[in-house]
Amino acid sequence: MRSRFFLYRYGLCSVLMAAWLGLGGKAASGPQDSSSLPSPSAVVKPETYVSLDRVPRGKEFEVAVVAEIARGFHMNSHTPSETYLIPTTLTTQPPAGIQLLDTLYPHGELVKFPFLPDKALDVYTGSVTLRIRLSVEAGAPLGGTTVPMTLRYQACNDTACLPPVKLPTSVRFEVVPAGAKTRALNPAIFTAPAPT
Repeated sequence: MRSRFFLYRYGLCSVLMAAWLGLGGKAASGPQDSSSLPSPSAVVKPETYVSLDRVPRGKEFEVAVVAEIARGFHMNSHTPSETYLIPTTLTTQPPAGIQLLDTLYPHGELVKFPFLPDKALDVYTGSVTLRIRLSVEAGAPLGGTTVPMTLRYQACNDTACLPPVKLPTSVRFEVVPAGAKTRALNPAIFTAPAPT
């Protein structure tokens, strides 16, 4: 278990990992030249969205991070198939007056890879949307507010895994008095059923 954890977690060639563990992978080609791999932070591009144009005190709202994963790469879902795999997480430390209610992760998809042909892994590919439910407290400061977030993931292709990375991002919105009129934003993102 220690060897398996080390190899996958720190980004050595997954083909060699499969050969090392005897899981049926074939190391027909040598390790991928690390100089040809992108920077881990360049594989995923996050964009942030907020569900309301202005957020009144006492109101719940949502923030979304839409992560675009580079073609040919995947990252483990929030609930990976194996305990040694690094889950994708979205964390935040909201400023004073903003309360975190929940973090909503989509289901991954089960995909088989050449380095582990007999076991499907639960991964995200393409575009994935992570959502955070927040509320504005009655005494929250009025005006522009920024919520910082950290997206943590490990990106892999069919033969190699990059080191895990923590990618900072944030979203900015305006806190307004209780009862103020608001307008919904980004309905395509926020009217989609929330993951369970």
